[in-house]
Amino acid sequence: MNFTQKEDGSCDINFEDNEIEIIKKHKKIHLSALSLRHFGNCLMRIVVNFHEQFPNEIKQTVTKEDSEVIVEKPKNV
Repeated sequence: MNFTQKEDGSCDINFEDNEIEIIKKHKKIHLSALSLRHFGNCLMRIVVNFHEQFPNEIKQTVTKEDSEVIVEKPKNV
Protein backbone atom coordinates (compact mmCIF):
# COMPACT_ATOMS: atom_id res chain seq x y z
CA MET A 1 0.00 0.00 0.00
CA ASN A 2 1.09 3.55 -0.48
CA PHE A 3 -0.22 6.95 0.53
CA THR A 4 -0.68 9.85 -1.86
CA GLN A 5 -1.38 13.23 -0.31
CA LYS A 6 -3.11 15.85 -2.42
CA GLU A 7 -2.42 19.59 -2.38
CA ASP A 8 -5.62 20.20 -0.35
CA GLY A 9 -4.26 17.96 2.45
CA SER A 10 -6.51 14.98 1.65
CA CYS A 11 -5.01 11.55 0.99
CA ASP A 12 -5.58 8.44 -1.10
CA ILE A 13 -4.48 5.07 0.27
CA ASN A 14 -3.63 2.86 -2.70
CA PHE A 15 -3.61 -0.94 -2.34
CA GLU A 16 -1.81 -3.54 -4.46
CA ASP A 17 -3.95 -6.28 -6.02
CA ASN A 18 -2.65 -8.92 -3.58
CA GLU A 19 -3.50 -6.66 -0.62
CA ILE A 20 -7.04 -6.22 -1.94
CA GLU A 21 -7.45 -10.00 -2.24
CA ILE A 22 -6.22 -10.51 1.34
CA ILE A 23 -8.63 -7.86 2.63
CA LYS A 24 -11.54 -9.31 0.61
CA LYS A 25 -10.91 -12.80 1.94
CA HIS A 26 -9.98 -12.05 5.56
CA LYS A 27 -11.42 -8.55 6.17
CA LYS A 28 -8.07 -7.57 7.65
CA ILE A 29 -4.34 -7.62 7.05
CA HIS A 30 -1.69 -9.01 9.40
CA LEU A 31 1.71 -7.40 9.89
CA SER A 32 4.57 -9.42 11.38
CA ALA A 33 6.66 -7.67 14.03
CA LEU A 34 9.25 -6.71 11.40
CA SER A 35 6.60 -5.53 8.93
CA LEU A 36 4.89 -3.53 11.70
CA ARG A 37 8.23 -1.89 12.51
CA HIS A 38 8.71 -0.87 8.87
CA PHE A 39 5.07 0.24 8.59
CA GLY A 40 5.42 2.33 11.75
CA ASN A 41 8.60 3.97 10.46
CA CYS A 42 6.94 4.76 7.14
CA LEU A 43 3.83 6.00 8.92
CA MET A 44 5.85 8.42 11.06
CA ARG A 45 7.46 9.85 7.92
CA ILE A 46 4.05 10.13 6.30
CA VAL A 47 2.53 11.83 9.36
CA VAL A 48 5.26 14.48 9.35
CA ASN A 49 4.83 15.09 5.61
CA PHE A 50 1.02 15.20 5.92
CA HIS A 51 1.16 17.67 8.79
CA GLU A 52 3.47 19.99 6.87
CA GLN A 53 1.01 20.12 3.95
CA PHE A 54 -2.22 20.62 5.94
CA PRO A 55 -3.87 24.03 5.81
CA ASN A 56 -3.55 25.94 9.11
CA GLU A 57 -7.19 25.34 10.12
CA ILE A 58 -6.65 21.57 9.78
CA LYS A 59 -3.35 21.72 11.71
CA GLN A 60 -5.26 23.25 14.67
CA THR A 61 -7.88 20.45 14.72
CA VAL A 62 -7.94 18.38 17.92
CA THR A 63 -8.62 14.65 17.61
CA LYS A 64 -10.23 12.92 20.57
CA GLU A 65 -10.67 9.23 21.30
CA ASP A 66 -14.23 9.29 19.94
CA SER A 67 -13.48 11.43 16.86
CA GLU A 68 -14.98 9.93 13.72
CA VAL A 69 -12.83 9.15 10.71
CA ILE A 70 -15.02 9.46 7.61
CA VAL A 71 -13.96 7.30 4.68
CA GLU A 72 -14.98 8.46 1.21
CA LYS A 73 -14.82 6.91 -2.23
CA PRO A 74 -12.08 8.41 -4.42
CA LYS A 75 -13.12 11.59 -6.19
CA ASN A 76 -11.24 10.76 -9.39
CA VAL A 77 -13.05 7.47 -10.10
